[in-house]
Amino acid sequence: EKIFRANCAVCHRVKSAGGRLGPDLSRIGIARSRAAVLRRIRRGAEDFGQGYEPVTLTPSSGAPIQGVKKNEDLFSVQIMDTRERIQGYEKDKMKSVKNDTQSAMPIFGPDRLSDNDLDDLLRYLQTLRGFDPAVAP
Repeated sequence: EKIFRANCAVCHRVKSAGGRLGPDLSRIGIARSRAAVLRRIRRGAEDFGQGYEPVTLTPSSGAPIQGVKKNEDLFSVQIMDTRERIQGYEKDKMKSVKNDTQSAMPIFGPDRLSDNDLDDLLRYLQTLRGFDPAVAP
């Protein structure tokens, strides 16, 4: 759990605590196999769930804005920026709206997360199975 808090909780939530930029991992232990989670941690995400697609908006003037796409129609796009603010933008006011192919999630290679720490993290994530009605809140 300590490794999760140090490396993952900025973007991911577990049991209502943590960031919102990435998916909630409260049920990851039953939703994904250990091998699938390991692959995402070591290689990065190869696909993105709805509401987590990385996007870069380039306004007509000013710096690019990065975040994850929450909603889009023909005229506007709503994103959660890297400070977890939901913002709406009119597309005709943007120089470009680019769907990024690279996940915002960093790749945790052995130089960034040791094999022992990765094993501890995976063991913790496998325990996350969502709400248990047998356990009183």
